[in-house]
Formats: sequence, C-alpha cells, structure tokens
Amino acid sequence: MLRHQHHGTLNVVQVRPPAALEEANGRRHATGHHAPSGYSMLDRSSLIPTAIAACLLALVPTSATPQAIRKEAGLMVPMRDGVRLSTDLYFPADATAPYSTILIRTPYGKDREPPYRGAIPLFVEAGYAVAFQDTRGRGVSEGEYTLRSTDREDGYDTVTWLVDQPWSDDQVATSGCSYLGETQITLAAERHPNHVTAIPMAPSAAYDRGGRPWTAYDGGAFELAQTAGWFMSAGAADRLELYSSLPVVDIVRKSGVSGSDYEDYASNTPAADYFQALDFVRPDDRFDVPALYVDSWYDYGVAETLMLFNQQRELAVSARARDNQYVIIAPSTHCGFTRPPNPQGGSGPPAGARAMGDWQIDLDDLSVRWYRLWLDGEDDGISDMPRVQYYLMGANEWRTADTWPVPGTSFEPFYLHSGGAANTLTGDGSFTIAPPGREPSDAFTYDPTDPVPTLGGQACCTGMSTGAGGYDQTDIERRRDVLVYTSAVLDEGLEVTGPLEAVLYVSSDAPDTDFTVKLVDVYPDGTAYNVQQGALRMRYREGLSTKVLMEEGEVYEAHLDLHATANYFGPGHRIRIEVSSSNFPRWTRNLNTGGNNFDETEWAVARNTVHHSAEYPSRVVLPVVRR
Repeated sequence: MLRHQHHGTLNVVQVRPPAALEEANGRRHATGHHAPSGYSMLDRSSLIPTAIAACLLALVPTSATPQAIRKEAGLMVPMRDGVRLSTDLYFPADATAPYSTILIRTPYGKDREPPYRGAIPLFVEAGYAVAFQDTRGRGVSEGEYTLRSTDREDGYDTVTWLVDQPWSDDQVATSGCSYLGETQITLAAERHPNHVTAIPMAPSAAYDRGGRPWTAYDGGAFELAQTAGWFMSAGAADRLELYSSLPVVDIVRKSGVSGSDYEDYASNTPAADYFQALDFVRPDDRFDVPALYVDSWYDYGVAETLMLFNQQRELAVSARARDNQYVIIAPSTHCGFTRPPNPQGGSGPPAGARAMGDWQIDLDDLSVRWYRLWLDGEDDGISDMPRVQYYLMGANEWRTADTWPVPGTSFEPFYLHSGGAANTLTGDGSFTIAPPGREPSDAFTYDPTDPVPTLGGQACCTGMSTGAGGYDQTDIERRRDVLVYTSAVLDEGLEVTGPLEAVLYVSSDAPDTDFTVKLVDVYPDGTAYNVQQGALRMRYREGLSTKVLMEEGEVYEAHLDLHATANYFGPGHRIRIEVSSSNFPRWTRNLNTGGNNFDETEWAVARNTVHHSAEYPSRVVLPVVRR
C-alpha cells in the first residue's frame, strides 16, 4: 500500500561540487565552452545560444590561419516540398573548381557562429568547399521546426542541390558534433549516391535502438534535465527549482518557452507511436558511407554510438561501407573532445573532476586525412588505423581493437552482499565474485520530495551548476536511501571495457517505482568517482511497450542497462555499486503512484527493497578484459 500522499511542489536540495570545482566551472562558462548566461529560448522559431552553438559547430579548436575565403551567403536551397533552407557557401579564393563539399547542417543558427572559426577555415584551407546550412525552421530557413521530422529528406535534397552546382565535383562529405552529427546519420540512412563519407561526432540522439528515442528515456525513466534543458536552453540561473516543479509536462512552458516539442516528448511513452512516426535512425537502417564516429565515455549516448558502429559494420549495403566503419571514444563529455586543454594537467579537456591525463585527439589532422582518403583517394596510412580506438580511463592510455566488444572480453557476474544494512557508505554492503547464500535483504525509503541528487554522469545541456563527468560521490553515499556495495581492495588491476548490465531482485510497497544503479571507482584515498549508471522504471520491466505495475510483497527481476564504459580499476582501488531509486534531475522522479507521472501533482513515499541471496542473486555483469 502507498504509505503517504501529498500534492504541490517538491523542493529539492542540490549537491554542489567543492568550491574549487565551482570556480573551474565558472572559468569554463566564461570561455563559452559550457552553458553561460545569455540564453534565448529554444522554441520552434528561436535559436539556442551562441555558446552552445559554438561548442557544437566547432569540429575542433583549430589553429589554422584563415586564408582568403570566398563566401556566398544566404542562398535559399529548395526542398522537395518547396520550403527553402538558408545556406552559406565557402570556397578557397585562390583555387579553381571543381570542389568536393563538406556539408554542415545546424539547428543553432549559422549566422550566430563566427564564420572564420573551427571547421570552416580548416576545410577551406584543405581545398574543399563548405556548405553551412540552417535546418528547417531554424535561423533564417523557411518552414516549421519539429524535432526529427524532415532531417532525412532535407539532407538528401541538400546534397542533390550541391552536386547540381557547376562548381561541384559531385562528392559531398559531412561533419559536425551533437545535432550536427545527428543530421549526418539521418542523411546516411537515406543513402544518397553522392554522400561519400561522414564524420558523425556524438550523433546518437538521432538513433532509436528501441525505446530510447532522442536518448530521452533510460529504462523508461525520462531524461528530465537534458531534455527539458535542451528545449528551453540552459540559462544563467540554476534550473533545479524549475525541474522540481510539477507536473513534469509543464516545466518548459513555465520557463517561458512555448510551441516546442517538449510536451510531446515528455507525455509519450518510450515506445509510443509518436516516436515511431519520427525520422530516427533505427536498427534496421543500412548506410552506404564509410564513417568515422567520435564520442565520449561521459556522453549520454556513447553506447548507442558503439551500437551504430557495429550495426553498419554488419548491415551497410556495400563492402566499401561495411569495411570502413571506425570509432574513437575519448574520456570526455558530450562533444568534449572539441574543447580546450584540461587545466588539471595534461592536454585533454576535463571530464568533471576526474583527471584523465594527456589524451587529446588531433581531430584537425585526422579529419582532413579522412577526407583526403575518401574524396581525393590519398591514403597516407589512415586506412590502416584500428577500427576501434578507445581511452581506458584509470590507466589513462589509449587502447585499440578491431571489434567491439574488444577481444578478450568475458562478461563476469559480481554479486551484491550484506548483512541487511548496506545503507550508506558506512554500511555492511560488499561486492564480490562469490554468489550470495542466505542473506537478509536491504531496504530504504524513497521520498520524491528528497531524491538523490545528480552529481556528474553522462548528460548534456542540463543548465546545472555541475555538468557531466566524474565527481566524488561520497557525500551522496552518506544518504540512507543509497545502498552501497564495495569490493575488497584490489591486489591487481581490473580492466572493465564494454557494455554493462545490472540484474536486481527487488520489491516495493508502491505500484510503480524506479531503481537506479551506479558503477563507481574508489581510489586509494577514498575518492569515489562515478563511471557509468542506469535506471529502470519498474512498470517497464517486461519491455518498454508493456506497462505492468507491481504488487506489494512480490519480488521482481529487474534488468538495468548500464550502457558502456572503459575503466581500469587499478591496484589499491575498489569497485563500488550504488543502488537507489532516484538520480534527480537527470531522470524524473517516479512519483510512486502507478499513474502517468508526467501530468501528476500528487506523489507517495515508497519502501523499496533489494534482495540478494541464493534464490535472488542480485548482481552486476562486468565486461572484464584479461590480457
């Protein structure tokens, strides 16, 4: 039975990082590489702020000196339905046609990005034309903007227009990160014969592998902060108070944004027909372009990027495409590999508070070499690079393989144990390879008015004072509603690289609730950095297209997707698992009523239990790589 019911606004206290980290975050805000002040609202006709647009457009921080560039601005390119998209063209002033073209399509406003920054001078200096286009209904393009409505067709029609121009050599490549990466894979799914190659960076929000459209849901739990934050854009003020208001479906409207698609995203279930009608790339789509994917371990969609890489290695229509899929995964945040050097040391940009060493990718050089190969037929050895290049966090070194998961991976269960008191960092929870025997369960009270606060992790665009990445979780682990299971100190290091899954046996006195799991690397000094995490809304435990409520007293098997990582737990470290029922505002709070959740203003307090015994062997399956 539900223990309590209330209605109104849920006030939430946010965990903040140490002052030094806030100061560092402030410095990054000032340089425009994270969310600063001055945001305009992102509805169907307005623009996301310049700072995020700059971050997402810039392929890499380039040192290329702008040469003489000839620009043709504001060309209106017709689509098949008569709508015209505003497009700027850039050409080398001292070269002669024909040119191959690098196409970049953005919803963030091409006119708000300084024209001689980032990718444009880099590619023009390499001898290519660059087409920079506002997507439909954005910037000064015509039409109505609806997320994921016409990106496939508009990309296709743009390529057709480009190759029809007298200066074109009939070859178009694509570039860009985040939404600018998403427009590349939606175009690739259309298989335009003149789309020659792509470098999709952090593109996975356009990939729906089934029940995770726009990466807006995780195990059926709505990704509140990044979804609402993206639609309304992250302003100067912290948005925790707004995220804490009910109902969830009204949050963006309360921010002053109207006419966005947020209400549709928040009110439709993960497998709803609404999402099926949109133009996501799906697991049966087949590309026909060689592609170099780039993503980050602290990006929200890194697992989907790796799935897309595998999908096209198997399903792409030609051997040329199948044999030329490559992926690079950096130890950074969403599009973080485009950002300046890490002030904590080394040359890699920061990923939260966790030092990652000297990992910087020279994407300037790599991108030009990639285009030289596929547009000009010049192979300087780039085709011999490994298909998979990933940074092993903890060891702080690059590793390579030709498959994902990497060779030598074994999926090994590690089990939760306790004497019935795993609550908090000082509880008796443990994490071992030995299966449990007769053990008592662990229980905690989940109160939606006091959820476990989000601190770091895999996210983007939240507008919170702390962004994505690794942060010390020990303050969170002192909460009574967090179960903590920690391994013994490791005598030898352990590489965990690949997809992760948690299998929990749980019960609740509520008809519906959430369970969350976090994988944590505990350093010898006790600092506990989050590595990866996942959630499950229990009504979806039998599948995202099926809603089945819980019954009090019943024990249920719950499978939580923890996505993917590559982390080395070194000698002297410990492996830790946190289990709770909230991670807010990353995911919406389950109000524990069994109702719609998105339109509710009443909630209940739940008593949730994790069972671990011979009958109920709760575990986390780790992809262990032994060399």
